[in-house]
Amino acid sequence: MSVLRSRPVLRWLVPATAAVAVIGGGAAIGTFAAEAEPSLPPRTAAQLLVDLQTSRLEGLSGTVVQRADLGLPPLVGLVSGNELTTMLTGTHTLRVWYSGPDQQRVALLDTLGEQDVIRNGRDVWTWQSRSNTAKHLTLGGDAGKPVPEPAATMPATPQQAADLALGAIDPSTEVSVGRSATVAGQDAYELVLQPRDKDSLVHQLRIAIDAKQHVPLRFEVLAKGSDRPAFEMAFTQVDYRRPDADQFTFNPPPGVTVTEEKAERPAAGPGAVKPGHAAPSGDPQVRTVGSGWTTVLVGRLDGLEGGPKTSAKPATPPAGSPDVDMSKLLSGLPAVSGDWGSGRLFSSKLFSVLLTDDGRVLAGAVTPERLYQAARG
Repeated sequence: MSVLRSRPVLRWLVPATAAVAVIGGGAAIGTFAAEAEPSLPPRTAAQLLVDLQTSRLEGLSGTVVQRADLGLPPLVGLVSGNELTTMLTGTHTLRVWYSGPDQQRVALLDTLGEQDVIRNGRDVWTWQSRSNTAKHLTLGGDAGKPVPEPAATMPATPQQAADLALGAIDPSTEVSVGRSATVAGQDAYELVLQPRDKDSLVHQLRIAIDAKQHVPLRFEVLAKGSDRPAFEMAFTQVDYRRPDADQFTFNPPPGVTVTEEKAERPAAGPGAVKPGHAAPSGDPQVRTVGSGWTTVLVGRLDGLEGGPKTSAKPATPPAGSPDVDMSKLLSGLPAVSGDWGSGRLFSSKLFSVLLTDDGRVLAGAVTPERLYQAARG
């Protein structure tokens, strides 16, 4: 399995922060409806992994649709500014262009406008049509290297999602071949990753791989007890020709406000977690319990010392983050208790979060019982 130790330079270098900003979407839920199963030569899971590892792609453009149905508890009215909650529910659409490691573009389609991220050599532009504002970043001397993605963000393409999923392959993961499929008009094999630990809320990850180009075309996450993906993203249209160079040239529209930014390369943070692996963290207040798919992150949340009963004022959230009424959020969650203490539980199809009355926060793609076990430590 040495082929799993590294990934080739074939990656989507679109900043994942753009994906978090998507609001609304244009595609119907039925976008990923199954087509007739194509007849393909047999291929083992090991061969498919080698295909992914050795794939080379000079150019690509297409449309990607992402759908999330995580079964979140109702939070309407508790979070003002619905970008976070919208990204975790519903369907969203984006256009992508790729022309080598230093030319990429993603256009995030909004019901009220468009948000673009464009990389062209050392220049990285982000633009929002709704506010007609743009940010310009000039990369340094190592511009040929992948730009680190910020922590706690979501993948923007099936390729990004597949890269994260491949980091989960270790003895805690069962790897197999699923049914062949047709995605965006392309015949594809299906690679299936399944956690062996029964305390994981993830049932399977499914990656549809183009039979000829060896590019991930669809990525699905199935929760336990469900045959419908809780999260999926897929190409609905794909073209493997190299896009025109004009696609990567940003021409500021009239009246646009441009902000110049410095190129910074933040160290990987606790949010940059590969599925099935513990996250390296420079924060001494954050630690991990367990390993593999059932890793639990344990930390503290400012302003929660004493739990829901406290009158302490929560810390001011970072600029640009959603405004959260923490007292209402906590009171809206079910109260739980045990020999580990007491607190509030936030649960969904794919992850659970425990906020204890003594100010701890425990989170993972695990059952609540695994969180309670970690809280005893």
